[in-house]
Amino acid sequence: MKTLTKAEEQIMQKLWDLKRAHVKDIIAELPRPKPAYNTVSTIIRILEKKGFVGHRTEGKTYEYYPLITKKAYRKAFFSHFFKNYFSNSYRSFTSFFAKDQDLSLEELEEMQRIIQEEIEKKNNL
Repeated sequence: MKTLTKAEEQIMQKLWDLKRAHVKDIIAELPRPKPAYNTVSTIIRILEKKGFVGHRTEGKTYEYYPLITKKAYRKAFFSHFFKNYFSNSYRSFTSFFAKDQDLSLEELEEMQRIIQEEIEKKNNL
């Protein structure tokens, strides 16, 4: 799966939230300063070429919708990120979050709880 630029990802985030939208609807959801209509329209067309977005014609306008779910993109993005920044090492990844991110005791306990739940699920298979 192709990765998104920062601008493309910003547009996709809004489109995932909206589910279906016209360019003006996406612009309305973006923070100030608002990008130009043509800028957002161009980014949407790029996203279509990349296979992330589809459209439905409504008279002279298009209604856009995501072709890939946020969950699917997140999984692909994270796999790429994990491979490139942590060499596919869960030890490096865990160490990064536990030590380098200065997590609170509560956050570490929450991570431990989530991991323990997953261990129990796997043990019960």
